[in-house]
Amino acid sequence: MSEPLGVVVMAYGTPSSPDDVERYYTDIRRGRPPSPEQLADLEHRYEAIGGTFPLRERTEAQRVTLQRALDDRAPGRCRVVLGQKHSAPFIEDGAAQLVDEGLETIVGLVLAPHFSAPSVGEYQRRLADAATARGARAIGIESWHLLPEYVTFLAGAVTDARATLPDDHTVLFTAHSLPERVLQDDPYPDQLRAGAAAVADACGLPESGWSVGWQSAGATPEPWRGPDVVELIRGLDTAGVCVCPHGFVADHLEVRYDLDIVAADAAADAGKAFARTRVLNDDATVLGALADQVLAAADRGATA
Repeated sequence: MSEPLGVVVMAYGTPSSPDDVERYYTDIRRGRPPSPEQLADLEHRYEAIGGTFPLRERTEAQRVTLQRALDDRAPGRCRVVLGQKHSAPFIEDGAAQLVDEGLETIVGLVLAPHFSAPSVGEYQRRLADAATARGARAIGIESWHLLPEYVTFLAGAVTDARATLPDDHTVLFTAHSLPERVLQDDPYPDQLRAGAAAVADACGLPESGWSVGWQSAGATPEPWRGPDVVELIRGLDTAGVCVCPHGFVADHLEVRYDLDIVAADAAADAGKAFARTRVLNDDATVLGALADQVLAAADRGATA
């Protein structure tokens, strides 16, 4: 019989309420409180999407769906918990919970398809350190941007969104920008392009019909990777634009504000039709495929 398996589903985290925004922002800034202007700007963004904090609900739905998929494949074997980077329960809390329940092997799945050392790499390091400190071991899934089920999901989303646009349109694939200094020799940009190319190919898009852009750059003085999606939209010579945020897997602030409000407004100002593809959320097919990845990672770890 296969050994019992713990799984930590890892996500960025979100404020729990309006009163939690400053605490959350301070954690993102590694303990440095935001200025009043920075805090007001983030509070405004949440107010603009209705004063809600959707990421936690979406992440919990993803955790539940993954648990169900694992129960179907390996009844009684897996225990799935949440571990977040910037909000409780933190990654370390998830590891501690599983070890306290007697689980000695933990698989870490980050709800971000593309690997970068300062993001997915940090999640996995934190999980490994927390597990090791308690006498357990952690096995990480580094990336899943080319998972066939995810590519198929995105291709369907792009096809549906394009159907609402004039024939003369461009598809922009977007993901979270990172500082240029951390992207030297990092696989993140190449994985983003490879994932976008796979989706574009599945949709039958010509090379001239799509490109990769960046979004949600941090408010710091250092250079962040671009071009930004808003700049790309303003520079397009097509009548419409379809934005596919393939780097994000939940309807949260970077999708509902940065795209549905800021990018949509930029398209309207430029006289272009705008569409944004749906994102993964708790799609059972893709999360079922991720359950298969979890079990395969555990099997590889058992023979390593």
